[in-house]
Amino acid sequence: MADFLIQNARVVTMDLARPLTDAVLIRDGRIVALGAEALRQGAAEVLDGGGRLVLPGFQDAHIHLLNGGTDLVETAQLYDATTLDGVQSALAAHTARWSGPMVWGAGWQCGFFGDHNLTREVLDAVVSDRPCLIYDGNFHNACLNSTACEIAGITKDTPDPMNGHIVRDAKGRATGMLHEEAINWATRFLPRSTDETLAAGLRAGMVHANRHGITGIIDPAIGADHVRTYGAAAEAGSLSLRVAGAMLVRADDTAETALNRLTQLRAAHHSEDFHLNAAKFFMDGGLENRTAAMLAPYADARGGNAPLMFAPDQIARLFTALDAARFQIHVHCIGDAATRATLDAIAAARAINGPWPALHQIAHVEVVDPADLPRFAALGVMANMQPLWAANDPMVPEPTWEMIGPARLPMTYPFRSLIDAGAHYCLNSDWAVTTLNPFEIIGTAVTREPSRRRGRAEPFYPAQRLTVAEAVQGYTTGAAAACWRGHYTGQLRPGYSGDLIMLDRDILTCDPYAIAETQVLLTLFKGRQVYRDRGFG
Repeated sequence: MADFLIQNARVVTMDLARPLTDAVLIRDGRIVALGAEALRQGAAEVLDGGGRLVLPGFQDAHIHLLNGGTDLVETAQLYDATTLDGVQSALAAHTARWSGPMVWGAGWQCGFFGDHNLTREVLDAVVSDRPCLIYDGNFHNACLNSTACEIAGITKDTPDPMNGHIVRDAKGRATGMLHEEAINWATRFLPRSTDETLAAGLRAGMVHANRHGITGIIDPAIGADHVRTYGAAAEAGSLSLRVAGAMLVRADDTAETALNRLTQLRAAHHSEDFHLNAAKFFMDGGLENRTAAMLAPYADARGGNAPLMFAPDQIARLFTALDAARFQIHVHCIGDAATRATLDAIAAARAINGPWPALHQIAHVEVVDPADLPRFAALGVMANMQPLWAANDPMVPEPTWEMIGPARLPMTYPFRSLIDAGAHYCLNSDWAVTTLNPFEIIGTAVTREPSRRRGRAEPFYPAQRLTVAEAVQGYTTGAAAACWRGHYTGQLRPGYSGDLIMLDRDILTCDPYAIAETQVLLTLFKGRQVYRDRGFG
């Protein structure tokens, strides 16, 4: 690889020993010099930064890159639909273009649709000749058409699978709507995406990520398709970002079955570009379908609650065994009971195995009991945050605030409180649940308001705002640590990988409401240009 020198730039290194410089030299994929030393050595290729901001490449430590990229290739996009007619129109337009044996859709909003109005008949009116499944925007609910129900064998007498629910009408007939693990159970019977489609999806996802300055990720739901697709790309040298993976642990796993499966996968995939180092747990579901596990019942008129998706003694056994085998543990937690149970299990594992720098992660941290805030730092647990959700969206109704209730709302997405309590943290997207654009996400983290393009709304608990510097840290040094690659990425310093981005504005000094509109001009991965804005240079 040729030498690459960026000069006359405002290079924010994220290295406390040398936080700011004006030039960076990359040779053979690694940073070899900064500032005057970089200029003295020179390079075959020189880029004048024109005083623009340069940062380390961003890393998204919770993003379903392969799934989201594959959705770009083969899936109807339903995110903007606000009526059933809108869902049907988007689905019909996609179906006319897509000739595959399975019709997928994704993105319907729980603020407009749900068990009460989205049924197999709605889909049958558009897709009757092929199976069809459409996910909600959170991917915790899905609706099937009648053909898909028949292929999956869903009848009036089909029992709910573990941690899943088949929605039924007053007569006991399945409506087509599925919650949580019922979706994974049903999709086992439906046509799968081909390897060619998955490979195209990975390429599309990487292009999309690089365009927004992302050079590393954690994919937090690794299954067989992901291992095969990421592994093939890593072997071919075609990855344009680094991939760490969290492998799914199921509710029917024992410590022995989980360890055997994950250990074999880890041993097979352990390169810098693609490594499997973590175990993924879904401790609960989501508030939208009333499967979030809360310490006290839901506060709305309907009330109720949901159990954890693992038994408490099972959680402790699994966590202790995986922690002892030096796996990172990456846990989906929406409700405060799920967070409490996860912290308890990590404490139990730590008491037996001793502390080590695992940076076990609790993803989403939607509702956290105040008593649990200091436990993150005490146990070395990282808060894996998705700030875009921490806003009142003026376009989509939010049905869950009433369920959380006024007593718990101040501790909903309590990012400031977690950082003030000393928690390690990183920022990310959970794409394709939301945009992967880090600048929209940083803008919301800083303002607790939606981006200006979505309209104005009152800030959502503005006392929980982050500073811009904290948000950038969450996408650089914090995310690199979360991915277990903080010793060679996340900073711009000699010896580190040549992963950097150049922006069209200085997000550290500009109007906070303009951060969301930031454009990436250049993305380098290992010193190689993986994205360049057409209007730049």
